[in-house]
Amino acid sequence: MIRSHVGAKAPFAVSALLALVAAPFASALDEAAGKEFDRFDTGRGELTITFLGHSSLVFEYGGASIYIDPVRQYADFSKFPKADLILVTHEHGDHLDPGAIAALKKASTRIILNESSRKKLGEGEALEHDRSIQAAGVAVEAVPAYNSSAGRASYHPKERKDNGYIITVGNLRIYVAGDTEPTPEMARMGSIDIAFLPMNLPYTMTPEQVAAAAQTIRPGILYPYHFGSTDTGLLTKLLAGEPGIDIRVRKLQ
Repeated sequence: MIRSHVGAKAPFAVSALLALVAAPFASALDEAAGKEFDRFDTGRGELTITFLGHSSLVFEYGGASIYIDPVRQYADFSKFPKADLILVTHEHGDHLDPGAIAALKKASTRIILNESSRKKLGEGEALEHDRSIQAAGVAVEAVPAYNSSAGRASYHPKERKDNGYIITVGNLRIYVAGDTEPTPEMARMGSIDIAFLPMNLPYTMTPEQVAAAAQTIRPGILYPYHFGSTDTGLLTKLLAGEPGIDIRVRKLQ
């Protein structure tokens, strides 16, 4: 058992964050055998996050299956539980995969994305920045995701309005950033317990930028994701003296 905690700003007791990764468990995601997962006490039930690869994640909570940027390169979704909620950050093929969505859909599945992705997919609900929805037992707020460095804005232009998401699961607020660099909006997000921040050039952040974003957001747990061949060890070194941020590296190249 691995125990972790967040800083004093967290809205729940220190003992409330538990990650269990050593022992096997009965999960709806039996097909994901060999994939890493962490388990958390949200104060209102258990959350399991399974790391499929790159930016593809699965949240299991309260009997619901929530998929974030599901892409078939990282899993055979025809063998996975059907989705109650699918979140797509933006229109690039390593985030928006119509085949994966088709495999996961059932009649009641809600698909949340930004407007350009909705047009490309031909279905779903566009969620604008700073707007929220309730679905699958969680709250989801869309926040901006874009490149801001000179010469890189074309990868994820601000005007396309790509989404990151703040997902409130029980007492936990989880930030899944999508493809972005540090933005002024990060300073206005409020308390974040768990953050997924992308780290690969030239498309998203350098380790230095992830460290800077983490120092702004100050999550209790930081997962670098979408990191390709970028050295996650450098990020760990950059934040080595930073109190209250637990860096966890999973198989999310």
